[in-house]
Amino acid sequence: MRFRPRVLVIGAGFGGLAAAYELSHDGLADVTVLEKADDIGGVWRENTYPGAACDVPSNLYSYSFARKNDWGRRYAEQPDILGYIHDTAEQFGLRELVRTGVEVTSAEYDDGTATWRVTTASGEVLEAEVLVPAVGQLSRPSLPNIPGLDSFTGPSFHSAQWRHDVDLTGRRVAVLGTGASAIQFVPRIRQTAGQVTIFQRSAPYVVPKVDRAYTDRHHAAFEKVPGWAAAMRGVIWETTELLGLALTRAKPLARMLQALASSNLKRHIKDPELRAKLTPDYPIGCKRVLFSSDWYPALASDNVDVQTEEITEVTPTGVRTADGRLHEVDVIIYGTGFKATEFLAPMTITGRGGRDLNAEWADGARAHLGIAVTGFPNMFLIYGPNTNLGSSSVILMMEQQAGYIRQIVTELARRGPGRAFEVRPSVERAYDAEVQARLDKGVWTGCDSWYRTASGRVTTNWPGLVHEYQRRTRTAALGDFQEVLSRESSLV
Repeated sequence: MRFRPRVLVIGAGFGGLAAAYELSHDGLADVTVLEKADDIGGVWRENTYPGAACDVPSNLYSYSFARKNDWGRRYAEQPDILGYIHDTAEQFGLRELVRTGVEVTSAEYDDGTATWRVTTASGEVLEAEVLVPAVGQLSRPSLPNIPGLDSFTGPSFHSAQWRHDVDLTGRRVAVLGTGASAIQFVPRIRQTAGQVTIFQRSAPYVVPKVDRAYTDRHHAAFEKVPGWAAAMRGVIWETTELLGLALTRAKPLARMLQALASSNLKRHIKDPELRAKLTPDYPIGCKRVLFSSDWYPALASDNVDVQTEEITEVTPTGVRTADGRLHEVDVIIYGTGFKATEFLAPMTITGRGGRDLNAEWADGARAHLGIAVTGFPNMFLIYGPNTNLGSSSVILMMEQQAGYIRQIVTELARRGPGRAFEVRPSVERAYDAEVQARLDKGVWTGCDSWYRTASGRVTTNWPGLVHEYQRRTRTAALGDFQEVLSRESSLV
């Protein structure tokens, strides 16, 4: 009987479910997905704030093995995306592989048996030949380090932990942050709030989001015209690759994108003082480029105010800025992003010979192809270091990683138990040096952003196009790995 490796996947979002699909179909491996929440969905389960939506066109925002042609809008909204995740999991039998309400606290590689021992918050210990962390880069909300954060007496919450029980009607609302979440929820909440005060640390570049609801004619074309949906997906993909070129190495395209953002600002913001506040002071692409057609109109409305003075403290009644002014508010909403560079935290991961992953990554996370880490045999990451995108659909990256991992697990199944694959140190070092050299020449080192660690290392983003990453991960080169035998096997 063929050996079926046991695989533990951590996380049941887009990445974890992609891995579960690849590794379970055809009976390759015995897959269990551990999800700490009470349902699947990842960031699309967690982010339920008003206006939550994708900024990648919906035709490209689905698995290649389960393409969806009946999206409600050109840019799908959170309920539609979460519904797609649920439907896909049901269709391919992935739900039955998922254990919800199981939080992983640590994982330790056992040299003696070449297996991983995973411990959960309840104290349960699980074993598997292969460990696939798929916890994502945007799963842990980040709160700013501001004195008095806990002193505020009114409701306060992060956008990824939206409190739907808090009625904002007529209330004075403070919004800290002007990132991808804020530009979606501010235009919605300002419609009912009495006053919205936005505290901006740095102005984003915002280009128009040409969104619309899909009609019955659209759906009929996608469904009945041969190749139409696939063609649309291909066109959108190549368009996002052009955006990727603008952000990585094509300066003329970057200038065109900057001109588009500048004209969008000038079109909607007529007040020169407000326009000056909203004009970025860094190269386009250095921080995430945002897509919205209602952000600037919202900021120009009478009940929205933009503050650029540094916040010095949060008080029981509001937010104090460096000019000494206390902005009294009823509710505080933190649109302050995520701990994107703290990969796999707060889990403790221990590899071969007792290696601590946190110590190995003390100066910033790294992994060969964003997937494999030296010293951690048979651990393969989904959406790991340097696999995020400044453009295009990250689902394309996750699927590539899942397919790459499948090739290695297939070889493990062929060779039998007691074996593990570990990326060679020289391979990991050479790859990391190449990626960092390319990143150092790119736009993402030109300012502080969530792409970078405190030391300035870019650990999140891929420096090239999706097509390049697909080419480099299409075939898992087993020569890049050394085979590690369990002590038990080596004694036989």
